[in-house]
Amino acid sequence: MIIAQINATCGVGSTGKICVSVSELLSKSGIENYIFYSAGSSDYPLGIKYSNETAVKFQTLVSRIFGNYGFESKGITKKLINELEKIKPDIIHIHNIHSHNCNLKMLFSHIRKNSIKVYWTFHDCWAFTGYCPYFDMIGCDKWRTGCRSCPQRKQYSWFFDRSAYLYNKKMAAIKGVGLTIITPSKWLADLVKKSFLKDFPVKVINNGIDLNIFKPTESGFREKYALENKYIVLGVAFGWGKRKGLDVFIELANRLDKEKYKIVLVGTDDSVDKLLSDNIISIHRTQNQTELAAIYTTADVFANPTREENYPTVNMEAVACGTPVVTFNTGGSPEMLDETCGAVVAKDDTDAMYNEIIRICETKPYSKDDCLKRAEGFDKNEKFREYIRLYEVENDE
Repeated sequence: MIIAQINATCGVGSTGKICVSVSELLSKSGIENYIFYSAGSSDYPLGIKYSNETAVKFQTLVSRIFGNYGFESKGITKKLINELEKIKPDIIHIHNIHSHNCNLKMLFSHIRKNSIKVYWTFHDCWAFTGYCPYFDMIGCDKWRTGCRSCPQRKQYSWFFDRSAYLYNKKMAAIKGVGLTIITPSKWLADLVKKSFLKDFPVKVINNGIDLNIFKPTESGFREKYALENKYIVLGVAFGWGKRKGLDVFIELANRLDKEKYKIVLVGTDDSVDKLLSDNIISIHRTQNQTELAAIYTTADVFANPTREENYPTVNMEAVACGTPVVTFNTGGSPEMLDETCGAVVAKDDTDAMYNEIIRICETKPYSKDDCLKRAEGFDKNEKFREYIRLYEVENDE
């Protein structure tokens, strides 16, 4: 059995790390496998880069001009197909192919022609919409019956609204493929079952984290920032903005008692810094994941006011370091929490989040031990072995 994973990156970012984790488990099981990727660089020995940044940037520009998001990149896809033909995989496992690194029609035509079994992990909603990976913030439900007059079109196409055209093209491209859809969250699985993909089998396999890294980690963080006598409210994101709830943290910083509380945001940049008050410590990036684990460990509560989310690993990382979580009821964000390790409040209810932060910090309803007990179920090796079981079942058939 030969497995080929396809993703934008290899070993970098959340999806790239998932690919490598799955690949390592496959290799330990003696299964031949490869990761085909299009962006960045990787020293992972089973990674095969089939494009380059210049080509992807050019295709991004073409897509923005003509609006054919997901159906440009013909030259890039031809190279990918040539690489696939060299190894002749029995199974193709797709991850992120909407980084202007793939032409859906070409790829699925090749898959159909060669009767290759496909698994596709949806890391967002893009596969069943015209353009967008998420639609929660704008409250759009056109994806249920056929995208048109896309309210987010300008983010993807400067001149033309081809949302209805792309929606129909995706349906046609995927039709007749031996496809199993995998979602990290039950929330996303439920959406798939309401979409034009509802007739394909859907399986939920949660993402996991490395519990050898994300665990209680001592550090001098409090002393470094003079926070010995304050409650620390932590937020971690990459690409801070309204979607990640930056405005909520700004409001919380104004409302929380400055003598007792300090907010720490990780993953910021210079543009974000200009928006922050002096009650927020801004950390642009950490040196490594061990340093991030130390910051999680130091915090009294991890706040996640995200407004669009699939299955955020940051919640799991915080709990695995012994820190309880409060999150908006958004997407799959609440799914990894239970009554032992965190609280869920209504989306956009900043008052409720404010009250929960105070309750968690000052009454300590969630113990470190209970958080760590909950985190035992987040082990990435156990989660991604479920992929291997799927492959093996397919091979047995």
